Amino acid sequence: MDKVAWTRRMLFGNQEKNGWIMNLVLYALLLNIAYLYLNPLFYMISTMFKNQVDLLDPSVRWIPRSLEWNNLKLAWEGLNYGKGLVNSLTISGFGAIFHVMACALAGYAFAKFNFPGKSILFGLLILSFLIPPQTIVIPMFLLIKELGWMGTKFAIIGPAMFGHGIRGSLFVIIFTQFFRTLPKELDESARIEGAGSLRILTRIVIPLAKPAILVVFLFSFIWHWNETYMTALVVGPENTPLTLSLNNLQAVLKGFYESDADNMFNETIRMAASFLIITPPLILYAIAQRWFVEGVERTGLIE
Repeated sequence: MDKVAWTRRMLFGNQEKNGWIMNLVLYALLLNIAYLYLNPLFYMISTMFKNQVDLLDPSVRWIPRSLEWNNLKLAWEGLNYGKGLVNSLTISGFGAIFHVMACALAGYAFAKFNFPGKSILFGLLILSFLIPPQTIVIPMFLLIKELGWMGTKFAIIGPAMFGHGIRGSLFVIIFTQFFRTLPKELDESARIEGAGSLRILTRIVIPLAKPAILVVFLFSFIWHWNETYMTALVVGPENTPLTLSLNNLQAVLKGFYESDADNMFNETIRMAASFLIITPPLILYAIAQRWFVEGVERTGLIE
């Protein structure tokens, strides 16, 4: 191979691998995209360790002159973090578990059984996903009040037990699409051996549906964690999750300052509170992200 061809291959690559220029362009693009996503997080972490002097000093952009650890303490106390964390984990965790159980049953029925009105019901399911939740908030509010769930965590967890709640219809669709990819021979061979539908679902289908289960669980957990609209209407003060505690933080912080002038510049504490709130979902995603990406690919969600 002559020197010109070798240089061209090293710079621009060939069919087998990219060259240096293509790799540089690719890495530059990925770094820019990563910066767009990580910049708010970096700003949050930088700001929460600033004191009021650094916050008002335009020359201090990213690295504060001194680390103000007291901001995290005040944010923890202002959020009543221990109790709020338990409430958030309870609502998000049980909501996600019930969503997995109920939506898997519904998805299996749509995927593997033929019954009258199946197409109509599936169409209504898709329609319910497209309807904004704000349009049905009054009927939902009245139903929750009638059932005696008002002010309790069950007002948010209860609908998930029946495959409803936050984005429940989407989770049924995910399970339906995944179960349709499973070969019919699995069901047929199990029925020949005398297994019923419930046994086939629990012993054969569910073990194969781990990617879909993980995707639904993580989506449901994060959406329950971030839910504020319906939660603010139906959950009482004793069961307030962290996301709603952030809305009340401004009033709580007034008791931490001697003057209103000091309370005006509490962005550092609000950033610390926001960081404390997003930390549990970040840890969960960091642990499960590899399986989550594989699950998204296998469930066909990206299509």
